[in-house]
Amino acid sequence: MAREKQSMDGNTAAAHVAYAYTEVAGIYPITPSSPMADVVDQWSAAGRKNIFGNTVKVTEMQSEAGAAGTVHGSLAAGALTTTFTASQGLLLMIPNMYKIAGEQLPCVFDVSARTVATQSLNIFGDHSDVYACRQTGFAMLAETNPQEVMDLSPVAHLAALEGKVPFINFFDGFRTSHEIQKIEKWDYEDLKEMCNMDAVKAFREHALNPEHPAMRGSHENGDVFFQHREACNSAYDNLPAVVEKYMKKINEKLGTDYDLFNYYGAEDADRVIIAMGSICDVAEEVIDYLTAKGEKVGLVKVRLYRPWVSASLLKVLPKTVKKIAVLDRTKEPGSLGEPLYLDVATTLREAKMNDIVLTGGRYGLGSKDTPPSSVFAIYKELEKDEPKERFTIGIVDDVTNLSLPEVKPAPITSAAGTVECKFWGLGGDGTVGANKNSTKIIGDHTDKYIQAYFQYDSKKTGGITISHLRFGDNPIKSPYYINQADFVACHNPSYVVKGYKMVQDVKPGGIFMINCQWSDEELNQHMPAEAKQYIAKNNIQLYTINAIDKAIEIGMGKRTNTILQSAFFKLANVMPIDQAVEYMKAAAKKSYSKKGDAVVEMNYKAIDAGVDAVHKVEVPADWATATEEKKVVERTGRPATVKMVNELLDPIGLMDGDSLPVSAFKDIADGQFETGASAYEKRGTAVMVPEWDPTSCVQCNSCAFVCSHATIRPFILDAGEVSAAPSQIKLADSKHAVAEGMKFTMSVSPLDCMGCGECVTVCPAAAKGALKMVPQESQADEQPVFNYLVENVGKKEIKPAFTDTTPIGSQYNQPLLEFSGSCAGCAETSYARLITQLFGEHMYISNATGCSSIWGGSAPSTPYTVDKKGHGPAWSNSLFEDNAEFGYGMMLAQKQIRERLANDAQVLLDTPVADKVQAWLDTYDDAAANTEASDALIAALENTELDGEANDAKVDFLKDKDYAAKKYQFIFGGDGWAYDIGFGGLDHVIAQNQDVNIVVFDTEVYSNTGGQASKATPTGAVAKFAASGKVVKKKDLAQIAMSYGYVYVAQVAMGANAAQCLKAFQEAAAYNGPSLIICYAPCINHGIKMPFNQAEQKKAVMAGYWNLFRFNPALAEEGKNPFSLDSKAPTADYVEFIEGETRYSALKRSFPGKAEELFGIAAENSIEKYNKLAKLVDFYAPSKD
Repeated sequence: MAREKQSMDGNTAAAHVAYAYTEVAGIYPITPSSPMADVVDQWSAAGRKNIFGNTVKVTEMQSEAGAAGTVHGSLAAGALTTTFTASQGLLLMIPNMYKIAGEQLPCVFDVSARTVATQSLNIFGDHSDVYACRQTGFAMLAETNPQEVMDLSPVAHLAALEGKVPFINFFDGFRTSHEIQKIEKWDYEDLKEMCNMDAVKAFREHALNPEHPAMRGSHENGDVFFQHREACNSAYDNLPAVVEKYMKKINEKLGTDYDLFNYYGAEDADRVIIAMGSICDVAEEVIDYLTAKGEKVGLVKVRLYRPWVSASLLKVLPKTVKKIAVLDRTKEPGSLGEPLYLDVATTLREAKMNDIVLTGGRYGLGSKDTPPSSVFAIYKELEKDEPKERFTIGIVDDVTNLSLPEVKPAPITSAAGTVECKFWGLGGDGTVGANKNSTKIIGDHTDKYIQAYFQYDSKKTGGITISHLRFGDNPIKSPYYINQADFVACHNPSYVVKGYKMVQDVKPGGIFMINCQWSDEELNQHMPAEAKQYIAKNNIQLYTINAIDKAIEIGMGKRTNTILQSAFFKLANVMPIDQAVEYMKAAAKKSYSKKGDAVVEMNYKAIDAGVDAVHKVEVPADWATATEEKKVVERTGRPATVKMVNELLDPIGLMDGDSLPVSAFKDIADGQFETGASAYEKRGTAVMVPEWDPTSCVQCNSCAFVCSHATIRPFILDAGEVSAAPSQIKLADSKHAVAEGMKFTMSVSPLDCMGCGECVTVCPAAAKGALKMVPQESQADEQPVFNYLVENVGKKEIKPAFTDTTPIGSQYNQPLLEFSGSCAGCAETSYARLITQLFGEHMYISNATGCSSIWGGSAPSTPYTVDKKGHGPAWSNSLFEDNAEFGYGMMLAQKQIRERLANDAQVLLDTPVADKVQAWLDTYDDAAANTEASDALIAALENTELDGEANDAKVDFLKDKDYAAKKYQFIFGGDGWAYDIGFGGLDHVIAQNQDVNIVVFDTEVYSNTGGQASKATPTGAVAKFAASGKVVKKKDLAQIAMSYGYVYVAQVAMGANAAQCLKAFQEAAAYNGPSLIICYAPCINHGIKMPFNQAEQKKAVMAGYWNLFRFNPALAEEGKNPFSLDSKAPTADYVEFIEGETRYSALKRSFPGKAEELFGIAAENSIEKYNKLAKLVDFYAPSKD
């Protein structure tokens, strides 16, 4: 049957096949595999049928371990079951994998292979996760590209069923998984025809069933376990033949030649690479180039990695081979070699082929790009009489000297006629979406082959995105970044100013387009000399387009993507512009018709504007000799941080981290970085920033209180500070200072601001002009002012009415979280920043993997910082699931060491410093008071001579004096952690009744992995894994914690009641026991406008969607009511509120009947919840007896 062509990525290809053969899917979100589970859920919700005529039953579990258990149970009971996972998630499944394989249950785990976290988290691709599963008994099948994923995934499903061995079906995460290509897809009738229904029947009949009962999972003693374990050998011996059988079936249908191992290259090759995964396509390109020049090189592609079949490898290996390089995409420290290398070595040894020179290389860890230059380097190394026995490619190893020198400039190896395009965008600006749309238009409406891949930095929305697009008349193999492009577009002008190397990737004669508001003269001022020279010397066609102003004029705000998309079609000439406009408008109508004709028409105008708005720049002749003085940036600050910024942050920030050698990390091999580096970035990505007017400002500090990135701050200055300040500083008389004559300013850092505008939306005097959004460039003079204030102006004494316990007063404290990588308008960072203003200099933070670990710990851009004394949050991330336990362990370490210091203190009570010792002991558990007492005691001990036992105690105490002061142990994480995967640990930790402070940023979805449902997702909300709306209500985490009676619990929403939020944080920190604060954090995944995040919180409380309350056990000990309901009965309509968010309105559009039902249930739940909370006020009221 002829196969339909469709543009899709590897994840979608795997899901397409998996859906056909799956009855039950037990899932849990993890990057980069989540899209597979998401599309399966969407297809199920839409009624798609598998080959058995049913929709797939999809269930999201609380963790990967839970998903694996569900898969195991479903298989045991007779349903064909699948899951999709990667990295740490796959590792959590390993215990169940042993059981599934041991019980010979047929299933497939589709894995977008991803790095396992070591010295740091890396969400990108390599094979360290799948290699960790070698011992489980799962067979392993590898694919190279999206077409192979489509073609070969059926082999895994069919061979598992007939061979009674489960499979890991894997491909490269964040390459094959996300690379879009136009491929041929299976028809389900073909897939059904290949399925052995007798094997399905046998599987069902052997399943557990009370109709024919049996027992599994028994206990065995040492007398028989070994023999029983060996009994499975025949299944693994027979499995390769089963795999070959189904590969042959596929070959017959498709005309392919898939085998357990495939050879590509010269028949008489003497130099051969053995590898698996996407690098094989790179190697094939290089082989084509070299063999055309007469070189004898080749490649063996590993497809069936487990069971390993030596005979099949030897069958395809050329008889002429003299040297082999085995490539592994993992690192096993301390081993003789990586896994694939050892397998090949064993094969050659057993075959007595000892004359072949065998080398092993590592490549591509953490998605390190592996371009042709790296593969050329391998073949060049193999030319040597004695090539390196162990090597690395793609990096410079100047420590152990394992790296091979890249062959540069490398010859162009991509298919002739391929058009290569590259787009530099800002996360959330629509660039990636527009480029996906462009590839779809070209793929669907032309005969061209397409490839699209999207590269990201570590920041959330607002980070750098680089889109790599290829179009051609021949198949495209090239799974590597584009660095010789026909067309490059810069969608954010700050990238030009910062000096990103963009135009250097344009081929001679190619096109470079910049989106900016500059005239040609201004462009001349901003363009770096190095870029000017390249443009002039390489005849680069330079264009500008002012999509920024054009988008505002049309009414699209910041969304320039549609304008820039049509400009691309105009300039890149990949298809006739008239056709491109027609198809773009058709796509716009399809996408936006439900939003009304006005929105559709607005997009039409944007499409037309992009065609007409491009401006060709005549390149001045003097650009060829342009020069500029090298700017020497004199940085001040802590020397260790400045050194890290100069050596690591600068190149990494400019997307040039690939140039850093191994020696750059030698002294921080353990992954420990200095804090405070983000202050040096000054990215300047916002188009619009706030401008402050002192004449109309009421000094409420609300703007600073809500600022997600700490880029707007109040300061009080004395006369000396005013006189030393930059002349352009704007001042008003301070309303809060105790001293007379003090001045007030609200300062903005325009180069750090993300431009969300949230400060303006909360400003009570915005209508009078106190704050307004203006073009960033107009505020350039404000940057020196902000820098001066941060460096030189400290907190002043303020009136008692404005202490730290008030929103106004708290904002005079230095934020120790600043300029993070979070989304513009992020609610999470507003809460976290406030906490650091209250307790930051005494905080430990254990942070669950998720959004808060990405914006909080994407080294070397470290946003947690220090105060003037060098004190600040000590931050660490362990994993996702173990965060509460990890934080608990941090607390125990402090407690143990401090208890030893307390024993020393008892000895020191009989010394001249007894008063200082007693003060320290009296405040031992009070972090707020103990710091001063600790400082006094340490100073006294350091200046007092003692002898004997007292001196021993003094020496011991001073040895660990950094632990003397009581610290706050905070545990940060999102709802996916707290409500789901980490709930067991969280529950156990709070049950220990120890002094830890748990803060949950409740976005009601798994925000970091793209918005999957969690147990915090409310009834009726649409989320990934809940495509037809969440049908059960939200878990009441607060009530569970309150049931212990000794846990401080609060629910807060900063935008609804800032004072209540502040009070909750302070009460929780002061409480000598466990605390849990659940912070409402509306997210960009909700489909809200982020400038109105705080307003959304307020509306949520007014509608009864979110309740504010505090439960303080300390008050009960004082005979007071521990429970305070801080929000009033709902006054706004619940359904009207939720329909204002896309996650709810989407359900109404897609499933109107179900929406009406679920929204009604949700509204009733909200009333019931509030009534229960109201009753708690009376329930906890002290007895009047």
